[in-house]
Amino acid sequence: MKKPFGLVCLIVTLALMSCIPNKDLVYLQNLETATDSTQVITETQKPYRIQINDILNIRVKAMDQENIQIFNPVGEEKLNASGDERAFFDGFTVDLHGNIRIPVLGEINVLGYTTEEIEQLIEKKLLEEEFKETANIFVSVKLTGLRYTVNGEVGNTGTKTLYQARVNIFEALANAGDIEITGNRKDVLIIRQYPQGQQIHHVNLLDIKVMQSPYYYIQPNDIIYVKPLKQKSWGTGTTGMQTMATIITALSLVTTTLLLIDKI
Repeated sequence: MKKPFGLVCLIVTLALMSCIPNKDLVYLQNLETATDSTQVITETQKPYRIQINDILNIRVKAMDQENIQIFNPVGEEKLNASGDERAFFDGFTVDLHGNIRIPVLGEINVLGYTTEEIEQLIEKKLLEEEFKETANIFVSVKLTGLRYTVNGEVGNTGTKTLYQARVNIFEALANAGDIEITGNRKDVLIIRQYPQGQQIHHVNLLDIKVMQSPYYYIQPNDIIYVKPLKQKSWGTGTTGMQTMATIITALSLVTTTLLLIDKI
């Protein structure tokens, strides 16, 4: 009686160790205290500052539209293009020196500026060199989509582009098919580009405090990497039932092998 009981205990123990607990799957948990009160979460997001290789969409408007056509280029090489292709041909790419080249105005350094600051810079330059105040110049500067890359334990890896002013980490992952059940939500890596190089940041998506993190909102050219849980490397299954079935199959194979050896 002791041997079967011990075997059952072993199977149950291994199953509990190998399956992925529910607490490792639920986003935005209050990990400090349990409370029923409404929580006010302050989101943290600093204005994005333009970096090398960013592509800007710049549009100039005025009372007399004919005089500003040269500032609003249309990509003749790819008239049927859309999305990223259209942005590439119509946009202004920030070069290695942090400059963009605008017709008539020439090179303008935009490295480290926000889009609002670039709008003011271009508008001022146009009024000083090309137009009068009565022209009612209006300048619009936007990033041509928020482009980022997702790798690891997600439903759909690859480079994505979202045409939104801001995107948080959950929206970015949802657009990639969300994190697989075998993904490590406690330690998601964000590889971010800075003027001095790239840095790796760690975020815990299980903790509600992630909404207060400076990395809650992603930035252009971010790389998001979701590491696998150790259960995946064990290959025992993601649920208790799957794990138990795998262990029982393995034990049955071992038992059969031992019986065959004894008969030889």
